Amino acid sequence: MIVVGLTGNFGSGKTTVARLFSELGARTVDTDEIVRHLLRESEVVEELKEAFGEDIMSGGSLDKKRLADWVFSDPHARVTLEDIIHPRVFREVQDELSHMPCEGDCIVIVEATVIFERGHQGKFDRIITVQTSEETALERLKEKGISKEEAMKRLGNQLPVEIKMRSSDFVIDNNNGIDSTAEQVRNVYQELLSAEKKRGNN
Repeated sequence: MIVVGLTGNFGSGKTTVARLFSELGARTVDTDEIVRHLLRESEVVEELKEAFGEDIMSGGSLDKKRLADWVFSDPHARVTLEDIIHPRVFREVQDELSHMPCEGDCIVIVEATVIFERGHQGKFDRIITVQTSEETALERLKEKGISKEEAMKRLGNQLPVEIKMRSSDFVIDNNNGIDSTAEQVRNVYQELLSAEKKRGNN
């Protein structure tokens, strides 16, 4: 098994790239989905209330938008949230990996936004960064109903993508349409399969 971290900045198209890998036969883990699940757990909500106060609650439930607005405008709040959530996320990832049936060559793509920002790169055998121009990312996010102001706030909390690209094993340029992206994904997948075969033969 080769475990690959798939990262990239907000609006880069990581989910599309993960889907393309899945269509080729890779197994995928979406940490955003894990976070959504964790934010419904009472233990996690109680810990968040202790850290942030009742302001993040609305009608007895966690107000995720209010929490997001807070953490993306306050770096200290973001670190506090990540300190609560990230250890749980990676325990869940490890649990999924340990129960994942893998026969033959097995490539697992873990889609995770904040790998380099919090020093999680050592948890992966390889890292792929998905890259798009800021203009392209903003346009895609606008189509999803995310304002430029909100998008820029989130992008400002992430490392410049150029730093991530320099520290990655592979870079996928997602600026030029799905066909170009799919071809790059196929090429990277073949390299990962080759690396897995070599490792299995050693």
